[in-house]
Amino acid sequence: MGEKHSIRGIDIHVDQHVNPGKPDVVFLHGFTGSTSTWRDAMNSLQNDFSVYAVDLIGHGKTSIPLDSSRYSMGEQIADLHCLFEKLGLSRFVIVGYSMGGRLALGYASQHPDNIGALILESASPGLQEEEESLARRASDASLAERIMKEGMEIFIDYWENIPLFRSQKTLPVEKQRAIRKERMTQTQIGLANSLQGFGTGSQPSYWKVLNKLGAPILLLTGELDAKFVAIAREMKKELPNASQVIVPHAGHAIHVEKPELFVTIVKEYLEGKTF
Repeated sequence: MGEKHSIRGIDIHVDQHVNPGKPDVVFLHGFTGSTSTWRDAMNSLQNDFSVYAVDLIGHGKTSIPLDSSRYSMGEQIADLHCLFEKLGLSRFVIVGYSMGGRLALGYASQHPDNIGALILESASPGLQEEEESLARRASDASLAERIMKEGMEIFIDYWENIPLFRSQKTLPVEKQRAIRKERMTQTQIGLANSLQGFGTGSQPSYWKVLNKLGAPILLLTGELDAKFVAIAREMKKELPNASQVIVPHAGHAIHVEKPELFVTIVKEYLEGKTF
């Protein structure tokens, strides 16, 4: 069931299935994604949990402000905190994929008492060096300009062919079409502003605060996604209560490429945990 909530001057779209008395699990999608990416996982988990999926700013059915500064990490953390209060969530699990995982880490760093557990799928705490951040901001700005100049179809053609998503080429054609359809429902200005306001180079680095995150954290990465497998290994060294699962024959988007296994891993990880 989908609802829109007026939060800090924007409308945030949430898909939810409330199961009274069951633990609350919130899903945050990646760049070019939406709540629809979590539909199968939510259907599989809704008997055991109350499940919520959020369209992040500039994506899906949530508002698309024209000012890219409204997309910053600080603004989005504030949005989520108000949203969670409105939904009556006080201690819950966040499952964050890629961009959504970065936001989940940012939220947990500011509101640790609200976090029962984190499941971070193919996520990072940002970049460690300012030189890296500067280079990434320039790259994201260039890509944002390209989106505005060339349009969605050319950008999505490019995006679905970057090395990060190579493993998705082995998915059934119908699944690939569904992923493309979700990406094509986005807007030029929403994606461009998300890149400029909330790209990896624009956010604060959370590497130095990982050791303060005491909640249980699962770092979930695909075997074929070598970059994020390595990032997760480095994160695990800093986190006091983390475990890492590497999923065989999967790339960056495990919940898309191995949906049944993804749900099984989530269920097994959360089983017996109290929030």
